Amino acid sequence: MKTKILIVEPSEVIVEGLKAVLGKQTRFSLLSPLADLDDIEGKCAALKPDVVIANPTLAPDVATLLRPLYLKTAALVYQYVEPWRLSGFDLAIDIRESAGTIVKHLVELIERKSEQNVSKKITNYDLTKRETAVLIEVAKGLTNKEIADKMNVSVHTVISHRKNIMHKTGIKSVAGLTVYAMLNNLIEE
Repeated sequence: MKTKILIVEPSEVIVEGLKAVLGKQTRFSLLSPLADLDDIEGKCAALKPDVVIANPTLAPDVATLLRPLYLKTAALVYQYVEPWRLSGFDLAIDIRESAGTIVKHLVELIERKSEQNVSKKITNYDLTKRETAVLIEVAKGLTNKEIADKMNVSVHTVISHRKNIMHKTGIKSVAGLTVYAMLNNLIEE
C-alpha cells in the first residue's frame, strides 16, 4: 500500500521540487498540496494522509495543530527556524539534503510509524471514570462551570480533571479532545 503524503507549503517552487523528488518513488502517493493551514483538521480528515510535510513557520505551533490528527509529521526546513518550532515534529527535512537522503528519512519515518503504532494507538484506558465523564462534556462544548454544575463538583475539580486528561492524552486543544473522544466512541459523531 502506498504512503499518502500531504505537503503544506506556500512556495510553489519548493512544492514542485518536492513533488519531483517524491513523485519518483513508487511507495509514495502525493496528495494535492496545500498552501496554508486553513481548516487543516477538516482537510486531513477528508484526504487521510499518512504523513504531513509542513513548513514550520506557517503558524506559531504547526506541530500542535497536527498532533490531534495522529499523523506522522515532517518539518520542511529551508531557512533558520527556531528550535521550539521543530520540537513537535517527528522529523525535520532540510531541502539542502540530497534527494536520496530526503527519501531515506521519510522511509525511516514511515517504518517507525508501524513500529510505534502500539504506543500511538488511541486508547482511553489511562483515564479515570470521572476524567472520561469530563472529557465527554468538554467534547460536547460545555464550559468548566457548566460541567461542574452538571457533575456536582467544583470548577477547580473540573480544571484538575482537564489538566490530567491533557497530560495523559498529550492533547491540548478542545478540538483535539473532541476528536479523541469521537475516535474512542465516547460521543456520537
